[in-house]
Amino acid sequence: MSGVDQLSTPDLERFANQVLAIRARRRAPSLAPREAELLYKINQGLSVEAQQRFDLLTAKRRAENLTPEEHDELLALVDAIEQSDAERVAWLAELAQLRSVSIRTLMSQLGIRPPTYA
Repeated sequence: MSGVDQLSTPDLERFANQVLAIRARRRAPSLAPREAELLYKINQGLSVEAQQRFDLLTAKRRAENLTPEEHDELLALVDAIEQSDAERVAWLAELAQLRSVSIRTLMSQLGIRPPTYA
């Protein structure tokens, strides 16, 4: 656990997503096929490469060192992340409906915390 404690926040988020995906796969045999599919989709995260590029471009933006091309790339990444987040919310809503619980309850059951924005 001390190794996990030393991870950067982005690495910790990726690690947590991977753990949740493993847990979903282990539970999948006892779930209805659609629930298993939704859990798999919900637990898909941004690729490591895309997350690293996003982190780099965000840091450059904060330092005001972003080129116009990098700014366009960052905007495209933000659009892709927002689209992915919207799909994830739709999948959470569908799974919550299948389980007859609220989305908040489902997120709690799955160990998913709402994002915190700086």
